[in-house]
Formats: sequence, C-alpha cells, structure tokens
Amino acid sequence: MKRKVLLIYTGGTIGMEKDYVSGSLKPFNFEHIAKKIPEINLLECEVAISSFPEPLDSSDMGPEEWKQIATIIEEEYTHYDGFLVLHGTDTMAYSASALSFMLKGLRKPVIFTGSQLPIGDLRTDARENFLTGLYYASLYEHDEAVVQEVAIYFEYKLLRANRTLKYSAEYFDAYSSPNYEILGQSGVHLNVDKEALFRNSTDELFRVDYHLSSDILFWRIFPGMPMDYLLKLPQVKVLILQVFGSGTIFHSAKSEKVLRTLREQGTDIVVVSQCVSGGISFGKYENSNVFSAVGAISGHDLTAEAAITKAMHLLDNPNYKGSFAENFQQVLCGEMSAEEF
Repeated sequence: MKRKVLLIYTGGTIGMEKDYVSGSLKPFNFEHIAKKIPEINLLECEVAISSFPEPLDSSDMGPEEWKQIATIIEEEYTHYDGFLVLHGTDTMAYSASALSFMLKGLRKPVIFTGSQLPIGDLRTDARENFLTGLYYASLYEHDEAVVQEVAIYFEYKLLRANRTLKYSAEYFDAYSSPNYEILGQSGVHLNVDKEALFRNSTDELFRVDYHLSSDILFWRIFPGMPMDYLLKLPQVKVLILQVFGSGTIFHSAKSEKVLRTLREQGTDIVVVSQCVSGGISFGKYENSNVFSAVGAISGHDLTAEAAITKAMHLLDNPNYKGSFAENFQQVLCGEMSAEEF
C-alpha cells in the first residue's frame, strides 16, 4: 500500500533556483517538483503539496507561521500518513520545536527539512534531504507509523526536533542533537533507532494546542555584564537566562538582589546553559546556589530553541493545570532529560 505524504512548503533555500539573467535566487513552483527531482516517482508514496501563498525566508517565520503549519496539519491529519515540512534552515529548530509542543497526541511523522544550497545547484544537498525526508515521513511498519513525533532530517541524520540546534551556516552537516541520540541515519541502509523514538504514553487523540505567548525574553549573560541591566529591561512574565557552564553566574550580593527583585515583580526565571552539550545542575558549584535561593527554574539540558518555544507554549496556557514552573519542569514530548546533570 502506498502511503500518502503531504508536502508543506513554507519557503527557504531548498525551494529556490537561480535566475540566470539577474543571478539572484527566486522561488520556483513546487507543483513542478517532479521535474526537479524525478526520483520522487520511484518512492512508494503519493505526494501532495500545500504551499504558503508567499514563500518566506526562515527569519520571517514566527508564532503566526507556526500556527499556519499546525492548521494545515490539523485539517489534513486524517487524509495523510505523514507530513514533510520544507523550511529555511536558520530558524528551523525553533519552528520544529514549537510544533512538537503544539501537536498533541501525535501518531504520525512530521519531518522538517531544508538545504544549504538551492535545489537546482549542481552540488546541492537539497535532493538527498528531500528524498530521504519523504522516506521517513512515509515509513510504516505493521500499519503503524515508525516515527510518531516532530523530527528534523538533515545530511543523513534524523534528529528529534526539540533536541536540535543549527551549529553551522557553512557545512551541509548543519544540525546537531548534542544531548540526545540520533533517531535514524541514512547510509547504505536507512536505519532507525526505535528505542530512541518518542511515544505518547497516553491515549490522547490528536489535537492542536495553538496557545503561544510572546511575553518572554531570552538573555545571554557575559563576564562583566552589569546585573542592573536586567532591571532596565521591559518587564516580562518569563526571563530565560543563558548562563555559564552547569548553571553559574557572578557571585555577588547584587546578583541575588537583582534576581530577587525580578522574582518579586512576578517574573519567572528559567536557567539554561551556554554550553552546547550538558545541562544545568543547581548546587554543583557555589555560584549556582543563587538560582535555588530565588526560586529559579532549571532548564536541565534544553536547547535554547526548545526552552523558548516551550515557555511560549506554557505561559498562561489555560489547557495546563498548575503553575508555569510546575509545568515547565515536566517532560512534555522528550525535549529534555528528566533529571539535572
């Protein structure tokens, strides 16, 4: 039986071709994708296309566009076996992470991919990313989807979306999942690590939770930064602080005073690490104790992208019981380790 995959084209380099008159890149009509990649006809799946009215650079993708992708998936969920989202690479990890939190009770693959070079270039990575992305989006065994989560496929690797970050603007191997194993890998054989795949532990039916709040600020501290800067920022409900190592910050009375003031003003403070690998461990070093003292929230080993989109999804969300802090510390869809490092 041929599986049906819906291709959702949002924009990005993968959908561009060079105008040889002007020399600039322009989007092409994805309805003609089979002319660009005739191998698509050899796959054991049927492909339909849903395109954004105007292809967007990934830097223009945000909460409204995430909702647009989610709406397409919700409307077509019963009609297709899987979804392949073509997206620009710069913010793909944000969009894919956001969708992982929004799509509840997901039992089908939602695979994001893109490319570093346009699909028409001689040395492009678009062809392999596109074709193998389709493979994973249509992969079923015993009438059940093998992948039942939001994932990113890029340069031979299938990665959990909310564990992924873009670390290179130059190399084809542009994405990494430093704190979680690879879900699948493409080589001579197309492999899947079934033990690493996420599975919903409840019988929750598929639905979309569209709630996203923008009352959030992300701030990276740096040596010598005056802590008073944080009190001069617009007041927000959630401040995500990206701190040193496993959770340290300047050891001073002013640091604690500023953080306490923020907490007294009603701001929840989430702490994530500037390190690519590893995570937060309050109490491991003395200079992390201030966060426990003021009631900050450990981000464990969340990527910055997942921490931001998780906070956007949970803040003031009426579909969750309990406080923001209680909900943020729960593992929702495999986005972080259950325990601190």
